[in-house]
Parts: sequence; structure tokens; C-alpha cells
Amino acid sequence: MTFKTKESRLLLILGAFFVANAILSEFIGVKIFSVEETLGFNKLDINLFGVPNLSFNMSAGVLTWPIIFIMTDIINEYFGVKQVRFLSILTSILIGFAFLIVWLAMKLQPSDFWVMQKVNGQNVNMVSAFDAIFGQGMWIIIGSITAFLIGQMVDVLVFHRIKKFTGERALWLRATGSTIFSQLIDSFVVIFIAFYLNPAYNWSWQMVAAIGLVGYTYKFVIALLMTPILYLVHGIIDQYLGKDLAHRMTKLASRG
Repeated sequence: MTFKTKESRLLLILGAFFVANAILSEFIGVKIFSVEETLGFNKLDINLFGVPNLSFNMSAGVLTWPIIFIMTDIINEYFGVKQVRFLSILTSILIGFAFLIVWLAMKLQPSDFWVMQKVNGQNVNMVSAFDAIFGQGMWIIIGSITAFLIGQMVDVLVFHRIKKFTGERALWLRATGSTIFSQLIDSFVVIFIAFYLNPAYNWSWQMVAAIGLVGYTYKFVIALLMTPILYLVHGIIDQYLGKDLAHRMTKLASRG
């Protein structure tokens, strides 16, 4: 009974963080920020594939992606491939559902008194602001969901392929290795669908390759920096479960 109780609670907590952060990432992702200027540095001036003046301008959605990386690998470690796949598919459906509700909210007739509001001493059209922030284009939504789903499927596959060779050792290798591979695909798939296939943008392949590579470089570095936190979370979970229970769960998870 103890096994089932602790196992269920752990999966519920990890799954909730996984889903919540994935959906949150989609909505805060509309803001683009400068990594260099946020850290107090001058913008880099990178030239890749003939595309000039590139710098690390990232979607704010990257704030929550490290948490998703950790949740994916931890769930994979303790519950196996099937649970990660199930949660990834469920999350994709919930992201689509969230965008549907937002779209319906945008179609609601606003109250007269709400339309114009004073924000920081300036008149703001709240309808335009709401639509601009939440009204992401269909191509971007499709690209984002597709990239997320493919990236997650690649992550679990690479994770278990590495684990077959390492066994219970080298958590950092299978966790970081799977993230690096999955984010390589994720970084390019979302841009390819949202900006290359999208006739409204019609980016060149050089633009896709250059911006995708810059974005992937950022994610690569973050994946490496998150390794100590992964071990910290792993240690907390082992302490919560107890050594015997944690060992049994990881053994069962490694079977698929």
C-alpha cells in the first residue's frame, strides 16, 4: 500500500509540474527578450549562413523549459517510457485545448468600461492588448505543439538507449544527452513550421538554420547548467521514496 501511495503522489506532482510548465511556456513565449542585455552584456553580432546581426533573442518560454527537461527525465527515470509518452500526448492535447479557450475568450464581446484602461498613466486598448498577447497565429501554435511532441518522443527514446549502456550509472549522461538531442529537433521543427512553411513569413532555409542554431546553442548551455539541479531533485526523490522503493521503481522503469 505504501508503494502505491508514494508512487501515485510522486507521479501526480511531477506530472502536474510537467503539464503546468508546458502550458505556461506557450503563453509567456509571446515575449521575446535579449539574453545578453538581461545578463548585462552587449548584444553579440553573429553572422551565420549569410544572416547578419544575430544575437540571443529568445522566447520567454525558455524560462520554464529547464523545468520540463528535469520533469521529463525524472519521470522517465522512475516511471518509464510509457508514462512520459502518455503525459506528452496529454499535454499536447491540453495545450491545444488552452488555445481553443483563449480563442473563444477573444471572441467575447468586451464590456464598454473595460476597453480603454489607464496603465502606467497611458490609455491602453485592452482588447488589442489581449488579442496581441494571447492571439498567437495558427502556424505558430501548430509548430509549437508538433515540435514539443516530436522532441518529447526523441527524448524518451535517446534516454533509454543510453540507459541500456550505462545502467543505473551516469544519470547526467542519459538526462543531458537525451535533452541535447531532443532540443536539437525541437529548435528547428518549430521554426520550420511556424516561419518557413507559413506563407505569411516565408523565411529562407538560411534564416531557419541560423536562428535555429542560435536558439539551440542557448538550450544546449542551459541543459548542461541544469545537471546539478537534476541530481538535487533525484536525491530529494530518493530520500522521499526510500532506497529500496526508489531502486525497484527505476528497475521497473528501465524495462519500458
